[in-house]
Amino acid sequence: MIVTLTANPSIDRTVSLREPLRRGAVHRAETVLSQPGGKGVNVSRVIAAAGVDTVAVLPGNDGDPLLRMLTDAAIDHRAVPCTASARTNLTVAERDGTTTKINEPGAALGAECLAALADRLAELAERASWVVLSGSLPPGVPTDWYAYLLHRLRGTRIAVDTSDAPLLALAAELESAAPQLLKPNADELAQLTRTNPTELEDPIAAARAAGTLVARGVDAVLATLGGAGAVLATADGAWHAAAPVITPRSTVGAGDSALAGYLLADLEGLAAPDRLRRAVAYGSAAAALPGTGLPGLHHTNPRAVAVTALASMHSR
Repeated sequence: MIVTLTANPSIDRTVSLREPLRRGAVHRAETVLSQPGGKGVNVSRVIAAAGVDTVAVLPGNDGDPLLRMLTDAAIDHRAVPCTASARTNLTVAERDGTTTKINEPGAALGAECLAALADRLAELAERASWVVLSGSLPPGVPTDWYAYLLHRLRGTRIAVDTSDAPLLALAAELESAAPQLLKPNADELAQLTRTNPTELEDPIAAARAAGTLVARGVDAVLATLGGAGAVLATADGAWHAAAPVITPRSTVGAGDSALAGYLLADLEGLAAPDRLRRAVAYGSAAAALPGTGLPGLHHTNPRAVAVTALASMHSR
């Protein structure tokens, strides 16, 4: 079972346009779609679509439309009552694949709600293969909360996908509580390693930067690089996977799908290069779907993903 935590869940509303978005203009929507969202929820949606057990942990009150959506989608979840309903995030999708996102900040979470979320997570972690801590933190949550959870859930395999202040707070604790898997994108990897993000478009440079995090205690770093594919660094080596040729329609959820693909491959016992291959296959499949659509196994083609071993990039 894979357990996901989404501290700042959302209803993701996607508006698709026939024509390019023009600032100040009036547009008519081609389609409008609302789906349960938030990075951890997205991971659970992909895991569930693959037929693997998953539980999404999140704040939510009775009657919250987001919880109804999860129930309707048959996503097993555990909601902790908190202060307000989930936020709504807006995505404007253009036909050429350009997406514009407007994300609400989310409702503040108090100490009682955070404690209840941590307790629920610890309870489920006892029978989980992986626990995923994913996404932004809502207002009022200490930036080091993910680091706290890593200490509390010691002994559980944990994957983390976050950014900005929570990511930097986690980085400060790597020597004492490193996750088994860290999934940054190029900008987040640059934040962690104080590197120019444009340099990390080069897979060798990205692998070298990821290797410094492995040297600090992270078991594996899966760095997604958009159109440049992804790199995976572990203590045993580093690999680059080139993204297959697709027609991009939306980047929303691509990183979450890549993380889910990696975890699914890990549950199957696949070797590191094949875990990377599966991650890129899932991330690319997500980018080829419109709006906030997320891929199932039938959308993916791992055989179209070329994986190359890189020279050891780890700091000594």
